[in-house]
Amino acid sequence: MKKTAMLSTLLAVGIILSSCNTIENDTSAPQENADSSIGLQEETDAYKQFALEQMDQFVMETEKFVTAVKNGELEEAKTIYPLARMYFERSEPIAESFGDLDPRIDARLADIQDEGLGEENWSGYHKIEYGLWVENTTEGYEDIADQLLKDAKELRARVETVEVTPDLMITGSVDLLNEVSTSKITGEEEIYSHTDLYDFKANIEGAEKIFEILKDKIAAKDADLVNELTTNFSSINELLAKYEDGNGGYISYLELTKEDTKALSEAVNHLGEPLSQMGIIME
Repeated sequence: MKKTAMLSTLLAVGIILSSCNTIENDTSAPQENADSSIGLQEETDAYKQFALEQMDQFVMETEKFVTAVKNGELEEAKTIYPLARMYFERSEPIAESFGDLDPRIDARLADIQDEGLGEENWSGYHKIEYGLWVENTTEGYEDIADQLLKDAKELRARVETVEVTPDLMITGSVDLLNEVSTSKITGEEEIYSHTDLYDFKANIEGAEKIFEILKDKIAAKDADLVNELTTNFSSINELLAKYEDGNGGYISYLELTKEDTKALSEAVNHLGEPLSQMGIIME
């Protein structure tokens, strides 16, 4: 669930949106610029297909997770939990466009309380996370698990209706990094399970996918930017690889030192600034 953005990120997004609005309002601009989707249909179609594939996997893994919860398989549920969530995290630019479903699936207790609501209004993955890691049980979470699966299926169906635009993709890539630089880097997202590095990796992969889809068009205008982003994505992925657990996952976020989190934060910041330039390049 989105948290408060860094000022630099907000400025970057503002530049992107301002540029798009300027083009839309300038009747003297060539027609292909007046409609930002013209010339990028292949790219927006590719991103929607990616999001649908992620949602398909999200539903499948959520079904496994819910089955484990309802069968009382505590350790199995804990194993599936971070892996299932990665599919949601990769496609958040689209998933978060549904303001009612996103909090039902992904809200932390702090998010609910910030809205002036009580714990009785809390549902979704993080609610069950509390049961698994704090209460160390699946008992009493069966109905919440059933609702989670219903919400996941509804989200998958609604993604079919989304109109993907270049703006959604570009601002989405910046937002994904912002998720890392705010909630993920502090460890507040997965406050009970400490599986933040899975979310961290998934957000990076989601942003990188958008870059990969747009890369050829960006390269035609600024090859240096493409080279910089390619290098920076490679660097942050190499850094994350240091924290793999050898079993296809990641170590607990509690095992990271202050030096580790500082290095991750710096890598995200180095990536964020040039990533925000995509919006300017794609004018």
